[in-house]
Amino acid sequence: MSEAVAGAVAERFKELYGADPEGVWAAPGRVNLIGEHTDYNDGFVMPFALPHTAVAAVSRREDGVVRLHSQDVEGGVSELRLDSLTPESDTAWTAYPAGVLWALREAGHPVTGADIHLASTVPAGAGLSSSAALEVVVALALNDLFSLGLRGWQLARLCQRAENVYVGAPVGIMDQTASACCEAGHALFLDTRDLSQRQIPFDLAAEGLRLLVVDTQVKHAHSEGEYGKRRAGCEKGAALLGVDALRDVPYDELDDALSRLGDEEEVRRLVRHVVTENHRVEQVVSLLESGGTRAIGPLLTEGHASLRDDFRISCPELDLVVDTALASGALGARMTGGGFGGSAIVLTEATEVDTITTAIEKAFTTAGFTQPRTFEATPSPGARRLR
Repeated sequence: MSEAVAGAVAERFKELYGADPEGVWAAPGRVNLIGEHTDYNDGFVMPFALPHTAVAAVSRREDGVVRLHSQDVEGGVSELRLDSLTPESDTAWTAYPAGVLWALREAGHPVTGADIHLASTVPAGAGLSSSAALEVVVALALNDLFSLGLRGWQLARLCQRAENVYVGAPVGIMDQTASACCEAGHALFLDTRDLSQRQIPFDLAAEGLRLLVVDTQVKHAHSEGEYGKRRAGCEKGAALLGVDALRDVPYDELDDALSRLGDEEEVRRLVRHVVTENHRVEQVVSLLESGGTRAIGPLLTEGHASLRDDFRISCPELDLVVDTALASGALGARMTGGGFGGSAIVLTEATEVDTITTAIEKAFTTAGFTQPRTFEATPSPGARRLR
């Protein structure tokens, strides 16, 4: 993040509010390398931070008012009173930052108001956690300005609560934790049950590899419909199996667990995905720690097949990216994020980037799909203060 970007955001804040901000902060979007729909099942995930960030210029207020402005949304400054913030009362973009203030105050933290200007380079609706980046950057700024003393994982918990309760989206803890806690050059191995973390070195360039993110331009809305149905189905599976969460079903006992679910075919599919996906995360960690980065490719592809066939959250555009990439020499590929659109990731040799990118673009043209946006993902720093 360049000083020029921080300066531009600070200057716009001054134009809006008539004074310099007290500081400027950034929080990244994320790509999930492996571990999809496991976080709300107390399972394992492995995201890393993108160079794309939400940036916030912020100053404190003492009068119980929060003023919000986004460079990325048409309209002027929105003004809200802290004592009138009510869960699920706001369906606009302002629900995300306002929800953070609500969650902090509900937890007893002495936040008395703020002026906030936001700008983001995280593609919205692409499965790259644009909403989590927005929440975390506001939470970090308020944590610093009001000297709350909260650590990254604590901010992530509060941001998750903001999105679950205030926004009304039943998301897990992965996105906010990735934005708050990831480190440059690493993927974050996160146990979502106890939030224990391990930074796993993930330097693709040093090995002659690249990870492409292919944004299909198909938008999704997690707070509506199908995401919630999958989560409810997983909870039903855990209840039928007598465990606290599907994370508690051992991989080597999966067949027995599935047989105990009888004719609950939809629940069986959900359980099979979560248990096998947790196992894939552990396998990827082991391979990366032993220097077997190229060998994770087939595990990524297996994960996509599971999300497509068992969890049933893929779409024709995502499947086309994966199939075309693999046919063009990719080491592995899968959809990433909540599903029903968004992005796919492709692990490839550096020498094959142009070939694979061109093949995907041609395949989308032939299919009559909107052209995808493709970029290389570099493991980047988590949330931090810029100035």
